[in-house]
Amino acid sequence: MDELLVAYHRDGNRAARDQVLVELMPLVRSLAMRYAGRGEPLDDLVQVGALGLIKAVDRFDVTRGVEFTSYGVPTIVGEIRRHFRDKAWAMHVPRRVKELSVRLSRVLDELTTRLGRSPTLGELAEALGVQEEDVIDALDAAHAFSTRSLDASVNGGDLLADRLASTDPGYDGVEDRWLLATGLDVLDPRARRIVELRFFEEKTQSQIAAELGISQMHVSRLLRSAIESMRGSISELRDDDV
Repeated sequence: MDELLVAYHRDGNRAARDQVLVELMPLVRSLAMRYAGRGEPLDDLVQVGALGLIKAVDRFDVTRGVEFTSYGVPTIVGEIRRHFRDKAWAMHVPRRVKELSVRLSRVLDELTTRLGRSPTLGELAEALGVQEEDVIDALDAAHAFSTRSLDASVNGGDLLADRLASTDPGYDGVEDRWLLATGLDVLDPRARRIVELRFFEEKTQSQIAAELGISQMHVSRLLRSAIESMRGSISELRDDDV
């Protein structure tokens, strides 16, 4: 391996470079496997790692007298991590939170193995050297890593949008309340008060008559006239909309 790297860097031997890349691809796949199962296809991670390998081979200084892997492994892993940080997120997440999320994933695995249980929020925060609120942000950010289409099928063949969607009963009432308020605006104060007493306070015509000091028959005529006026005003509005 060292001879091939020397042949490439000192003599410009491209065949030696290509052979180094081929021989080190198993190392790239092994490193990519560490990050499998985190939302990105393994083949994509291998390709990203291969780019890191190319950079490491091209930038390696053969005059330093160190093993290539001591430089190549961090370069390959760094490329994979940058892929997760910058390109693999389905929603915009601040870079600080992305980086913490990647660190959190690694620390979570390490603590779980060492403790034999899932670590607490406080233990994660201490291991990362951050506040518990920052850990919560990083955990929440993991949900932004990938998304599902609303047109995706779920159990039973229904669309995800149909499972998630619900009708807010308040929507239907918005237009009704607006039309009612418009209708009330065309009434004079006494007619409006009679309508409010009858339909909002649910008083009988005899109770309204007693409160206003008029006959029940008069209340009936005024109420009928008010309703006709409101109906005409609302009908005009609907005709205008059409």
